[in-house]
Amino acid sequence: MTSSDKPAQSDQGFLFPRTSDGKRSTTFTGKAVIADALRALDVTAADGALAEDKWRSHYPEHIYNLVKLATRSPEGAVISAASGLDSLHRRFEFARGDTVVPLADLETVTAIDRYHTARVTGTESVTHDLKVPYGDQVLHGASLTAQISRWIEAGIIEPSHRDALHAVADHPEWLNLSEHVFVLLGAGAEMGPLDLLLDWGATIVAVDLNRPVIWQRLIARARHSAGTLLFPLRVPFSADMSDDELAASAGVDLLTETPEIITWLQTFEGPKTVGGYAYLDGQMHVRVVLAMDAIMVALMNDQTDTSLAYLATPTDVFAIPQEAAAMAQARYDMRRAARLYQEPVRALSGGRYFRPNVRETVTMPSGMIFGLVDSLVTQQGPNYALAKRIQQWRAIVAHSKGVRVSANVAPATTTHSVIKNIALAAAYAGAERFGIEIFAPETSNAVMAAQLVYDLRDDTSVANPSTPINNPLELFMAGANHGGLWRAAFASRSVLEIAALLGWREARSQAHNS
Repeated sequence: MTSSDKPAQSDQGFLFPRTSDGKRSTTFTGKAVIADALRALDVTAADGALAEDKWRSHYPEHIYNLVKLATRSPEGAVISAASGLDSLHRRFEFARGDTVVPLADLETVTAIDRYHTARVTGTESVTHDLKVPYGDQVLHGASLTAQISRWIEAGIIEPSHRDALHAVADHPEWLNLSEHVFVLLGAGAEMGPLDLLLDWGATIVAVDLNRPVIWQRLIARARHSAGTLLFPLRVPFSADMSDDELAASAGVDLLTETPEIITWLQTFEGPKTVGGYAYLDGQMHVRVVLAMDAIMVALMNDQTDTSLAYLATPTDVFAIPQEAAAMAQARYDMRRAARLYQEPVRALSGGRYFRPNVRETVTMPSGMIFGLVDSLVTQQGPNYALAKRIQQWRAIVAHSKGVRVSANVAPATTTHSVIKNIALAAAYAGAERFGIEIFAPETSNAVMAAQLVYDLRDDTSVANPSTPINNPLELFMAGANHGGLWRAAFASRSVLEIAALLGWREARSQAHNS
């Protein structure tokens, strides 16, 4: 079934554009947007993407080309990112009632409602010690240092992420965020930093769906923290409202109420960090990412002291440090006895299985060498890849304009959205056999929240636009916790099915033994 044959999406809010047949095709749009970003770098590559007739299975090759070409010059990387964003804003539409406007004209849509602001203030003291839940332990001090060293030795994290964690642990005063304001779009997201930021005393301006179950959890969490939670309310706020009353009237829809959200957020003055964490499945993910992007752009245009925060997925295409590429290649070359069965399997599969992780290296005019890895998982689909590409493009463009941007690769994590996918859950269970560590949500949240604090506190971080870098793609290299995907011997897709089989077998064995 093609994208255009799928059930029609909601006809309100952010919408994929219509094609000549009147349908809203995610495939046509995805190809066109990637081609527009490619065209700024290589016309032939752009034409190849636009002509691709098997986009659902072949899109990784075109995204790989996009990243490879972007390594050639920092100026080209910025121009390509800006071209991709411009394509999105020209093509996508925002619908309200019978009115439909291009995304580029969103500011012409008048906000209808005005939200009230609810406030919940915690009663706990600020936590100054960096603590990381890990298995049945809570790591801090010497135990955290030892685990960080083990992650480095196993190739799970990059040295820059190690350095950031050490810096935060060595500067406990950095964890007092009582003067910091964070706007969290998708505040209740499983991979979001809300819990840690509240414990560190931050003020959280929370945006999430108008579902009472979400707000009951967030409100309860805020009351047992050192921070303050501010959120949109559809009725006037009163300090004597019960938590259930607050939850019943809280929340907004990022997809359809974007003008109202922007108007409400513009009432909060002063420096703030805006983080985009909302996630939805399939084509809805692209739409919600565009909604968050529109909000970020509006706030940056309105208030110049706005910084941005993202979490990049490790299952993507990346330029990686030369050291990481060398480790991956060394592991591939040192397989020894495993070659006896891996090479025949690879040959019989036409090169599909057991491919080397680093396909090639590229040398920039400055002499800096990058490796290139393709860790895209086709089961996640081209819409997921496009959504994550949008965030990378915005990070690159905003950073080039002097905005502080924290955009770090977070590890593969056993979130609900992954576990509900049986194939991915099985692959995650077998990933350890290939040098990949899958993190629990509480561990990912802790280390990535610490990385965010580092990016905001330490002016030597690449998040700071004043820190010299050779190429904007280094925004995603620095501070990366890829769980081993960059330094593994094999390309992830070439062992994904094998990892899934091993995971299923292990799960069945455990079930049998129990």
